[in-house]
Amino acid sequence: MTAQARFQVLHETFYEYAFGVSLSQQLLRLKPRGFQFQHCDAHQVWLSPTPSESHEATDYFGNHVRYVVITRPHEKLVISAQSEVTVLQRAGKESLSGSQAWEEVCAGFKSIGNPSRLEPLKYLFASPNVELSDALADYARSSFGPGVSVLAGSVHLMERIHEEFRFDPQATDVSTPLSELFKIKRGVCQDFAHFMIGCLRAIGLSARYVSGYIQTHPAPGKPRMIGADASHAWVSVYCPSIGWVDLDPTNRCMVNLEHITLGWGRDFSDVTLLQGVMLGGGAQQLDVQVTVTALPQPAGSYTDPTGKGVSL
Repeated sequence: MTAQARFQVLHETFYEYAFGVSLSQQLLRLKPRGFQFQHCDAHQVWLSPTPSESHEATDYFGNHVRYVVITRPHEKLVISAQSEVTVLQRAGKESLSGSQAWEEVCAGFKSIGNPSRLEPLKYLFASPNVELSDALADYARSSFGPGVSVLAGSVHLMERIHEEFRFDPQATDVSTPLSELFKIKRGVCQDFAHFMIGCLRAIGLSARYVSGYIQTHPAPGKPRMIGADASHAWVSVYCPSIGWVDLDPTNRCMVNLEHITLGWGRDFSDVTLLQGVMLGGGAQQLDVQVTVTALPQPAGSYTDPTGKGVSL
């Protein structure tokens, strides 16, 4: 029987504006994705003020998106998404020997007319947040010697990034280029994922950016803090003989039962959790709280965490 884990994820976003907003249009990517290793058992979104319009769709990469329009004047906006997810066990390091040599995989991407290569081709090239360079290729080649398998080289690259880069939430922002990150070797999970993706693509491998959550554990003797978790990011590398394999350079691990996937794309810009435009507002304060809780109870039971608003 395949091992699995079940979680409840509560993602709360609070905006407070300097003055009134007369119109707000928001694009939400807050519903966990369903795929081979994950099922979204239930999902609800509450907004306050209540939207006048709400539409669901699937984006180019297959991620769930929700578009909302708020026409009621407001100085605060609350968006709360609550989901229940089942995560299934993936293959571990025993799969390393089952992947092809990286040179063979790179050569295969050049084969015209092979339908199995169409999906990975989306993730072979530079993208808005992942520029490619000779420096990134040189860094990657220290992990990808002649004949090294795709997965063995990718795991080695992940481990090097974890060892050589420091987690520092003050060192970078969303606009920091990879060339600057390479110099300072400090950043957050988004940076480490972008850097690893850049290294893989620079030598001709297909890699995509995955957004989601990870269950965190308190220090021994300390209680879990509600709202202390955060969204997370990691990397998925393509191996023709296996499929997509997810690696987490921030935590130096192969993704398994503690990672919850929201969606994937070329980089962060494709899977931004909240994007919006508004009329008015001025300066704004933003607070985000994420709580990931292991679920012993059956799926499907909800309460409005905001105490107001309408379920969409």
